[in-house]
Amino acid sequence: MRSTTGREIRRVAVIGTGLMGHGIAQAFAMRGYEVNLLSRRNESLRKALQEIEWSITKFVEKGKISRDAAEAALSRITTTTSYGKAAADIDLAVECVSENMELKRKVFAKIDETAPSHAIIATNTSTLSVTEMGKATGRPDKTVGMHWFIPPQLTRLIEVVKGNDTSSETINAIMDVSRELEKTPILCKKDSRGFIVSRILVAVFNEAFWTFRRGEASMEEIDASARYIGGFPMGWFELVDFVGVDLEYNVSKILHQAHGERFQPCLELTEPLVKEEKLGQKTGMGFYDWSKGRPYIPSGLAGKYDVERSWAVAVNEAAWMVLEDVAEPKSIDVGMKLGTGWPSGPCEYADKKGLDTILDKLEAAYSQHKTALYKPCPLLKDYMNKGWTGKKAGQGFYKYK
Repeated sequence: MRSTTGREIRRVAVIGTGLMGHGIAQAFAMRGYEVNLLSRRNESLRKALQEIEWSITKFVEKGKISRDAAEAALSRITTTTSYGKAAADIDLAVECVSENMELKRKVFAKIDETAPSHAIIATNTSTLSVTEMGKATGRPDKTVGMHWFIPPQLTRLIEVVKGNDTSSETINAIMDVSRELEKTPILCKKDSRGFIVSRILVAVFNEAFWTFRRGEASMEEIDASARYIGGFPMGWFELVDFVGVDLEYNVSKILHQAHGERFQPCLELTEPLVKEEKLGQKTGMGFYDWSKGRPYIPSGLAGKYDVERSWAVAVNEAAWMVLEDVAEPKSIDVGMKLGTGWPSGPCEYADKKGLDTILDKLEAAYSQHKTALYKPCPLLKDYMNKGWTGKKAGQGFYKYK
């Protein structure tokens, strides 16, 4: 629980009691931190505690913790509807409210008013600007992104995001705390929209959407190929349903605005579903019918979509991140494997497959469709000019002996 800010992080406030909020509160409490869980309504707090109790009981039933440890963890969680009580004596606040910049800025400002001067304020945002939230406080150097993944009490990955004003001391403290929580932190070195994991996922989603929109393959053919040939845990349409069509819809628009035509979203597919509230698994209907459980995708349809195009756009977006100094190849690879369950990270995949092969795939798609999604990142061409074609050449995204 030590930090590099000169103070030990022991007391944490978690603002928000949704799926992420109560899971994050549980994760801290189970590792010995004192947690103040804040919500506007007592009913939300009551439900959050019930969810935490249910989840911790599952840990006990599976033999991962003792009943005494479970009771001790629950005793470390205090609920409140008051910012004054939640933040008065804390070392770290983690904001987990809805993805709305105005709301998040208000939360940051309220924490700033009541928290001790040494306290760090972190946001769990997946796409919004950490820098802008920090500007709502008098401590922008102590504001940081701490993006967890669903469910936070189980998943190992945390994206740590440096805002323009975030100090290195703050970054080091959150990296340390993440490790104390038995998580694996990866560093997003710049406040870039989508950070690491979402940027690559949305690029891959867009490739699948536009392929379907052009009539090149059916939804089921794309998903079967992704699962049974690509080795991905879910097909791309299936995964969008799982995370929420509305979430993908909103994130895709943010990334398009931030990164330009490379992220041109296929709103013709997602917008009607959002308007009809067919949001995926959570509503029982999205691209697939989830009313009877996970959709059946026949393995016999695999091979009718070239899943190497999924890999190619993922590698291309990874290259853009490296070129822009947003993230290191290892952080990108660890993020995609731990955050999404991919069988390989895009950088290590490219090195193994051969960057020349990836570049050929992108150039062929770009020549055929003339869309920025497939336009090769200059870094890939630079690597090719240097002869850095991957593992076979001893150099690619990584160096090999």
